[in-house]
Amino acid sequence: MKMTNAEMTTVELQREYQTDVQTGLTATLVAERQQKSGRNELIEEKPPTLVAKVWRHLSDVASLVLLFAVVLSTYLAITTGGGWTKPIVIGSILVINVVIGMYQENSAEKSLAALKKMNVHEVTVIRDGQSQVIDAADLVVGDVVVLEGGNQVPADGRLVKATDLRVDEAVLTGESEPVKKTAEPVVQAAELGDRENEVFSGTGIAQGTGTMVVTAIGMATELGSIAGMLNRTKSRMTPLQKRLNKLSLRLTTVAIAGGLLIFFLSVFHQGEPLADALMIGVSLAVAAVPETLPIIVTISLSHGVGVMAKQNAIMRRVDAVETIGGVNVIASDKTGTLTQNQMTVTRYWTPQMQQAGVVKGQQDDPAATALMRYMGLATNATSESVDGERVEVGDSTELAIVRWLAKFGQSRAEWEATYPRIAEDPFNSNKKTMATLHEMPTGQFLLIVKGAIDRLPVTVSPTEIAQMYTIHDDFAQNALRVLAVGYRVFDSRPTAPISDIQSDLTFAGIIGMIDPPRESAIAAVKQAEEAGIKTVMITGDHLQTAKAIAEQIGIFKAGDAVMTGAELRQLSDTELTDQISQISVYARVSPEDKIRIVNAWQANGATVAMTGDGVNDAPALKAADVGVAMGITGTEVSKNASDMVLTDDNFETIVAAVATGRTVYQNILKAVEFLIGVNFAQLFLMIFAVSIGWGAPLIAEQLLLINVLADGIPGFYLSREPGEPLTMKRPPISRNSSIFTDGLGYRVALRATTFIVLTLGIYSIGRFGLTSGSALVGTTMLFVVLAIGSMIDIYPIKSRGRLTLTSIKGNQALNIGVVLAGVLVLAVALIPGLQHLFELVALSPIQWLIVAVAVFIPSGVLELAKRHHSQVGPKPFSRET
Repeated sequence: MKMTNAEMTTVELQREYQTDVQTGLTATLVAERQQKSGRNELIEEKPPTLVAKVWRHLSDVASLVLLFAVVLSTYLAITTGGGWTKPIVIGSILVINVVIGMYQENSAEKSLAALKKMNVHEVTVIRDGQSQVIDAADLVVGDVVVLEGGNQVPADGRLVKATDLRVDEAVLTGESEPVKKTAEPVVQAAELGDRENEVFSGTGIAQGTGTMVVTAIGMATELGSIAGMLNRTKSRMTPLQKRLNKLSLRLTTVAIAGGLLIFFLSVFHQGEPLADALMIGVSLAVAAVPETLPIIVTISLSHGVGVMAKQNAIMRRVDAVETIGGVNVIASDKTGTLTQNQMTVTRYWTPQMQQAGVVKGQQDDPAATALMRYMGLATNATSESVDGERVEVGDSTELAIVRWLAKFGQSRAEWEATYPRIAEDPFNSNKKTMATLHEMPTGQFLLIVKGAIDRLPVTVSPTEIAQMYTIHDDFAQNALRVLAVGYRVFDSRPTAPISDIQSDLTFAGIIGMIDPPRESAIAAVKQAEEAGIKTVMITGDHLQTAKAIAEQIGIFKAGDAVMTGAELRQLSDTELTDQISQISVYARVSPEDKIRIVNAWQANGATVAMTGDGVNDAPALKAADVGVAMGITGTEVSKNASDMVLTDDNFETIVAAVATGRTVYQNILKAVEFLIGVNFAQLFLMIFAVSIGWGAPLIAEQLLLINVLADGIPGFYLSREPGEPLTMKRPPISRNSSIFTDGLGYRVALRATTFIVLTLGIYSIGRFGLTSGSALVGTTMLFVVLAIGSMIDIYPIKSRGRLTLTSIKGNQALNIGVVLAGVLVLAVALIPGLQHLFELVALSPIQWLIVAVAVFIPSGVLELAKRHHSQVGPKPFSRET
């Protein structure tokens, strides 16, 4: 079995990569390797052309119907002089829809561009025995690179020298603690975060110095692997897009069948000229397609974007607003999202205590105060207020101690004023302790040693040792990071170095620290559960820590499973898909693992929201239905791969966004109900009227006026309707559910039937009852009833509850829209010039009286049906397909 890079000695590493750590590569070898392997750069996938983008937006069913109508009406306008109203209006609507779609996706694919910006521009290498500064893109495998604090690692490499070297690998692992590195051979670790003698492209040198041999460049690096996954990972169609496409397909099928029927009836049954028959076909296509629905959907989504922005959620893709409402799984990172991203002392214990204490708002125990003093004096971290902002400098563990002191009105500076430090033995990863020597007010000298409990040279009895370790183990089992401290008092200043006097210490106590969960996150996870959403934790942290936090938050419960990345990789995709619903916590996972988790949930029909902040999260963010990046701690790569960015990095913001997304989706369904019912009515009205020999009761221009003006303007303001009361108490609608679930199909059918019967009746009264066959009177009465009647019945549609004066007044923008559209429709029906343009005539008072009564009939029918429905009992959201 071949030895891994991590296991090799320096000599073996030099032999493997044909290099020398003292002199580096020769210019000849560099040229050969550059010729063979190329440059140290990330390769970006070729973006689609403008033509391809336009065609993608034109190729959906609704757009194709409109495109056909534009072409046909343009042909007829040229050949028969039929007028240009139809092609101009329909064409304008089509162009608007395409432009809006293009605008939405303009900034969507910038992930790889941000990833490429992470490439280092210059780097120090040793070549031909000389130290040189070169462009990082010119690096080759085998190059010897010198690393210093503040540098960014330019490629993947194996360390051959490391002096107090710590590397910030958060961009790849998601964990903010810098990792201690060594140059010694070690057994190859499975997880990237555990590879002690390797460094990776894009990570940063937090402190210390080192020298590495380059083992991978460009797309062969860990960063390149992520770039490759970004290239390969495609966002899938949103549930709303799928549902609207199915709806458009159904409408188109009916329209084509109806158009063929009318065409044959017109030509062969009534002897209409071919051009007139085609014109009726165009009118039918216009009647079948809800032209304003795409615009209303976009307005609703855009309104949701504005609402979410006020909730600290910035949407990068407009259509993700609806998708977040359908989420039933949230895969959340731990650090900073569910937790406070701030190490905090939560437990403490001294030998004088019977049991460990919990850090609360008061502190009156002298032994605990002494423990705080020892911990604070043996700390180097600082926390200061600079220009009104808190600036903290130091290791996260020591900063936790500083915050602990501040909680009780203490500070390191105050202690050191009384106990000035005169010597220090810094922390060392081998001995795992640090020591400080202080002069006491009594003239004596105080030695403090802080560190791992098993490394403190304390003098204690066997009973005390047993008690110490019982408390220690209890802290550790609760995923607390444990720190112990001991002290010794000298009557005079020791003459020996501080490193030689650390013995016979008196044990002072231990503290337990953790990055605690956010209180708001606990409530948000519970709210998500009530809404039928499962929350799972995916983190690069250790399993026990992740499990403990998940249990506190309410993510992990009895019977749930936990899994490490190594265990996950032992499962096949099928096995993972079968087990996925039982696993609540994933720890020490890789970017590939995260994508597999997302895909496994999606294979079970779930709609998944995935949170992340590092480069390693970007592929999974892109693969998820809704990728959620952190605005504060997130990298540009993760933000650009996401659909939503949280400006406050809080989990509860995701849940608030879900509520808004559900409201947006409800309002889109109301718009569908509002538009489609009338469209079906128009369709069957036209088919029935032509089939019985009445001819087309409405022309295309009149249908467009109703669809775009009368229905479109009020429909725009449905987006402002507030959420229904039980929005977050119901399970999410399955992504495979039809758009007609939850009673929508019944309501559309009822509304369409009401309008079909009403409009046929009004047309026949106007044409045959009140006049002697005047088709124009029948058409005018029909036009006003259909236009005004469909506007008014937006009120019973806009709320699932009973219609009240409060609900009517609750959306003033909609009221203004209805009044505006009503005025425009009446203007067309009353002003002679507009009457002539749209082939209408003036009505008599009795005809207006009949129209005035008829326009309220659809609203009355819908409201009566709603009241009957509420007596039977409300339906839950359907999960059927």
